[in-house]
Amino acid sequence: MGREGGGGAMSEGVVKKVLLSYAYVAIWIFLSFTVIVYNKYILDPKMYNWPFPISLTMVHMSFCSGLGFLLVRGLRVVEPPTSPPMTRDLYVASVVPIGALYAFSLWFANSAYIYLSVSFIQMLKALMPVAVYSIGILFKKDTFKTETLLNMLSISFGVAIAAYGEARFNSWGVMLQLAAVAFEATRLVLIQILLTSKGISLNPITSLYYVSPCCLVFLLLPWCLVELPVLRATSSFHPDLFIFGTNSLCAFALNLAVFLLVGKTSALTMNVAGVVKDWLLITFSWSVIRDTVTAVNLIGYAIAFLGVAYYNHVKLQALKAKEAQKKIAQADEENAQLLEERNGDRKNDSQA
Repeated sequence: MGREGGGGAMSEGVVKKVLLSYAYVAIWIFLSFTVIVYNKYILDPKMYNWPFPISLTMVHMSFCSGLGFLLVRGLRVVEPPTSPPMTRDLYVASVVPIGALYAFSLWFANSAYIYLSVSFIQMLKALMPVAVYSIGILFKKDTFKTETLLNMLSISFGVAIAAYGEARFNSWGVMLQLAAVAFEATRLVLIQILLTSKGISLNPITSLYYVSPCCLVFLLLPWCLVELPVLRATSSFHPDLFIFGTNSLCAFALNLAVFLLVGKTSALTMNVAGVVKDWLLITFSWSVIRDTVTAVNLIGYAIAFLGVAYYNHVKLQALKAKEAQKKIAQADEENAQLLEERNGDRKNDSQA
């Protein structure tokens, strides 16, 4: 009877954990979906028609900076990292480069919404593993493997086919999105080099607290040169506070959802969930926004999707192997300690 009760409690715990994981995934997909569609709505000339991606990014960063400062310094909901402490030198050496890359990544990604459909942008984002792997090798954070190279080539081939079949192909928009992917991939690699390797752990609130002001500074110069003169010429425009406020709030909530998803599950789970989100966005773009999605588009993305799925599978197997080795090493260490204790007891007995 006792075993059955224990088994029932264990099964309930497992079910609860699985349901929570699905809830985290659903929240992240919903918020990511909302932010992408909302940004497209604001920036697209055929919708809200406010084609100022730098300004929109600066609105997001200003909102996140203010809210991050309130939560960290005002309400003290979270504490800044103390081991090691975030000194000025560490901030300049580690956070500033990441902030600069994040600023340009967001700028170019938002700019692409003006020229490309939501569905095609999601297809181009499938190149992210290719960019991360290539930059990882460049910075010697990853090792070259022929099998992985072939996998990256298959993803690239699929995206190339999708681009060939794109009905609204715009070369400038494609260049902007590819630049956004390159900057984001570099940022992800530098996070490993500049933060993770130094033992610095930032949650989304402290990340926004440190990174958002930095992004704002790096966006200020291009904003003054590119968008400010145009905004002055269109002084009749009065931004809708509700639209920009809720849009910024969604962007902030998305950062919290990323932390929740990765912290409670894994980064790999987010990658897999991202594939589901991409298919949902493609379907939404075709059925609701009425973007043209061709058969060649879908064939190309299906090839890229299979490549990304295989990439995630290989990463999952590598993580499982690493965890297994870690457990074996812990077991060996425990056995060695136990043997040492037994030898010590025998030695004490012989002396007595």
